[in-house]
Amino acid sequence: MYNSQMLVRSASLSDLAELQTLFVETIEAICKKDYLPEQIKVWTSSIEHPSRWTDRLQKQYFLIAQIENKIVGYASLEGKDYLDFLYVHKDFQRQGIADRLYNEIEVEAIRRDSVILKADVSITAKPFFTKKGFKTQFEQKNMIKNVEIINFRMTKDLLKV
Repeated sequence: MYNSQMLVRSASLSDLAELQTLFVETIEAICKKDYLPEQIKVWTSSIEHPSRWTDRLQKQYFLIAQIENKIVGYASLEGKDYLDFLYVHKDFQRQGIADRLYNEIEVEAIRRDSVILKADVSITAKPFFTKKGFKTQFEQKNMIKNVEIINFRMTKDLLKV
């Protein structure tokens, strides 16, 4: 179910602070059943590198979902085939926002002549990606600041229309 009040638009640098807040609050609230507090702390520490965020905002196909001037989700495509970000605000889960953002990213990947879409997916997000037709390629054990964080490389073959 898509929220009829939702607007999907391109991101801008002025969105950065709200995007980072959404990132941290969502991971802290939604991923706590799958990750330990120290894993969540290290994961969310990426906001301490604003240049990495601004670089992504400027160079990736970066979409924002907005309801009544509030950012409720975002997604980005790096190059033609890597889904980098897909986050939905902790208070707006299960409202079709991730579906809408994902579908827009897939359409853009196909428009860019991609035949496969890749993503590094958290334990929490894995069921969503599986429902979208992604297959797990392998488990990844990432070490960040001496803390191991598990995620999965998943891929989806895209059908050309």
